[in-house]
Amino acid sequence: MQTRTLGRTGMAVGAISLGTEYLLGQPRADITRVIHAAVERGVNYYDIFWSQPDFREHLGAAFAGRRERVLLTAHLGAVMEGPQYAVSREPALCERYFADYLSLVGTDYVDVLFLHNSNDEADLDALFAPGGLLEQAQHHVREGKARAIGFSGHNAATARRAVESGAIDVLMFPVNFTSQVVPGFQELLTACEQHNVALVAMKVFAGGRLLREQTTLEVDDFLMGRAETSGGPTRFAVEHAATPLQCLAYVLDQRAISTTVPGCRSVAELDGVLAYYGASAAERDYADLMPAFAHYPQGQCVYCNHCLPCAVDLNIGATLRLLDEAGGAPTPEQRAAYAALSGKASDCIQCGDCEERCPFGVPVVDRMQAAAALYE
Repeated sequence: MQTRTLGRTGMAVGAISLGTEYLLGQPRADITRVIHAAVERGVNYYDIFWSQPDFREHLGAAFAGRRERVLLTAHLGAVMEGPQYAVSREPALCERYFADYLSLVGTDYVDVLFLHNSNDEADLDALFAPGGLLEQAQHHVREGKARAIGFSGHNAATARRAVESGAIDVLMFPVNFTSQVVPGFQELLTACEQHNVALVAMKVFAGGRLLREQTTLEVDDFLMGRAETSGGPTRFAVEHAATPLQCLAYVLDQRAISTTVPGCRSVAELDGVLAYYGASAAERDYADLMPAFAHYPQGQCVYCNHCLPCAVDLNIGATLRLLDEAGGAPTPEQRAAYAALSGKASDCIQCGDCEERCPFGVPVVDRMQAAAALYE
């Protein structure tokens, strides 16, 4: 299990976590089987937003005796209207459902308490207004019922405002191949890096659409991270379906990603995504998929290392990641990470082989010179 840091919370999370959305409606025995298998395989972060009491009870039974081994989330604002899931901003109702969560799941606290599913400016203003759900979440942190505050949504502009507010520690947002056509997506990644806000990637398979065998791929705006936003493509011509391993590799190559939360209905599906850890470079390779997403910004490194091998054994992807993350002003931690690399950017002999291999048109030689100037 590869671990990463959950932003400024300092919590260690596996690169692949588990979304519990697809366990809703499953028998308790099946839910328990999946949760137990995930915990035993080292998965330690679990996203829980459904509000159905029976589902919460089933999860409580599954996590019983394992709470100290896992990080659990809850979503403030996820409620029920009759038999249906709904989103609310009414503090008293949201407080009741959070108390219900703690009781039914059988825990005294959650590790991340999300402000749930905010997709436009007016809603964000309501969440952050005096007496709103942000204040409620901050109160729960002070009283020890939550360790960190998160924000979940499907609109890049709204999510960026939340990140730049300084009020949240974790962002949950859609990240998948189609993210490249979303205006503001790269700026959102930069904001997460600059504010040390952990990015939890959801919708990594675009609701399963990326895995379908079809020549025309239709993807809803909310699965792309541009809910409530008009314009831009939602239809892509593809030659073949992506594999789960390719989807995961692409997402985990992106900047600022702390973990992913794919949903799994069964142990077999769980093992399918965890196969990422033992997969070969060829199995993870997604370069041939990128032309289908024509708006991919050429010249931008995604740190995939398709440019390797390097004649002087430089880790080009890691070097360019540190260059991009620094934004012109490296932190002490970034300088230490650069110093720990096996080779320095100034060792580049400018042979150009890497640029010939790069599927994204990155001017690697120029970027390595920039890294040398910044870090050396």
